[in-house]
Amino acid sequence: MMGKVWLVGAGPGDPGLFTIKGREVLEQAQVVVYDRLVGEGVLNLIPRQAETIDAGKRAGNHTMPQEKINQVLLEKALEGKRVVRLKGGDPFLFGRGGEELALLAEQGVPYEVVPGVTSAFAVPAYCGIPVTHREFASSVHVITGHKKAGEQLQLDFKSLARLSGTLVFLMGVSAIPEICQGLLEAGMEPQMPAALLQQGTGAAQKKIITDLEHLPAKVKEQGVHLPAIFMTGRVCVLGNEFDWYEQLPLSGRKILVTRPIERSGTLSRRLRGLGAEVLELPAIRTELIENNQRLTEELERLAAYHYLVFTSPAGVDLFFRELKRQGKDIRALGTARLAAIGRGTRKELEERGLICTIMPEIYDGKHLGILLGETCQTGERLLIPRAEQGNPQLIEEIEKRVSVEITDLPIYRTVYENPNELIDEKKQIENGQIHMAVFTSASTVRGFAAAVQGLDYSLVHAVCIGAQTEAAAKKLGMRTKTAKKADLDSLVEACVNAAENLNIQEADHLWN
Repeated sequence: MMGKVWLVGAGPGDPGLFTIKGREVLEQAQVVVYDRLVGEGVLNLIPRQAETIDAGKRAGNHTMPQEKINQVLLEKALEGKRVVRLKGGDPFLFGRGGEELALLAEQGVPYEVVPGVTSAFAVPAYCGIPVTHREFASSVHVITGHKKAGEQLQLDFKSLARLSGTLVFLMGVSAIPEICQGLLEAGMEPQMPAALLQQGTGAAQKKIITDLEHLPAKVKEQGVHLPAIFMTGRVCVLGNEFDWYEQLPLSGRKILVTRPIERSGTLSRRLRGLGAEVLELPAIRTELIENNQRLTEELERLAAYHYLVFTSPAGVDLFFRELKRQGKDIRALGTARLAAIGRGTRKELEERGLICTIMPEIYDGKHLGILLGETCQTGERLLIPRAEQGNPQLIEEIEKRVSVEITDLPIYRTVYENPNELIDEKKQIENGQIHMAVFTSASTVRGFAAAVQGLDYSLVHAVCIGAQTEAAAKKLGMRTKTAKKADLDSLVEACVNAAENLNIQEADHLWN
């Protein structure tokens, strides 16, 4: 059976700029051939079971020649595989996408093209530079600045100098002196605004705004970090006025989120919305305990319980999935009152049309136990469907206060995830590229430790959701900050506060 190839543009880096269709195609891929310019947030979307092939393709560092890439796409498709060729930006804008399709078309292999958001427009936008503006430029021109070693640029500088619009040069950082000199000699005014835009749409975004005459010297003085583009045109001056992205409270911060993959989305979106570059490391996952005879038996007699106590959103989800699988619905709960450890767990119940009437002000097992101990009547029955290794304080605090019948029912276990081999989180922490890590449970701390074995944990700035999570982080030697309340709003607020205080060179005294 013949396979198929999808040529997919991954955008400029920020996974929020990856298209919906691109994500849908990627999630179904069996083979992914990716470039170095693909953002880490998009790489994290590659299915774990997919075969991944690094094609390299960053300036001066080509892991695989273009002819070999073309051949790999053909071979994998002929094996009957769903193949995604994942390319930074847009595959048809200096991406050699047409070359990659030529061999497929010749061999009759089916293919599709999924356009991507080009860095030529997205990176200037994130730097506050509109590539067109009625008062400054009515046209934009995208030009490749790439040249082979030892060869001269094949650019018509006289024609470019006569253009009144914006010039955006891709893959031309090494040729900046030559391009600027060529434009000046062709008659472009030395005071024409110019900008170098580095690592756009991510935490390391940086820009240099000057003029055509002084750009090469400024770049040499400050250095360049790839990927980068440069541009000329009167619109460049607006980058200082419309500097929106770098004004966001978490701009310039790269944050590691360690929640289970099924629960990381909301937190990651919140942090990205505040300007952070988010790298997801699902350190743990939760899985239902299979062939759980005790759970089957308890689901048959739910109506006998006065209270159902849930200690995590995952517990709610797995409990009601199993209830449904056994052919039951919420009517099986009878008149039991519902208790939740915190707002996230309560929300999971509410989404199923269930009202939680018992929730502590401090969201942890100890305080939930205290509240239940003060609420329950002697002889009442409580069912606690939760993790295999549950917090013992919950039951201890109940039993200190009232004599009740408690059924502590393990329904799921926490499993440590293998890290994504395409991204080296340990190295990034050691290099200071990851500024903080967010932990939502002690389990995520332990899962993270398992994923980055050998790391000096004192390098980790940990933002923790609660005291137990903080204790686990401190035990490893991490520097910590803890949310005021054990909920998502407070956790995000703690990240913002940490970012305000976190000077990368002088942070030690600000962390516990």
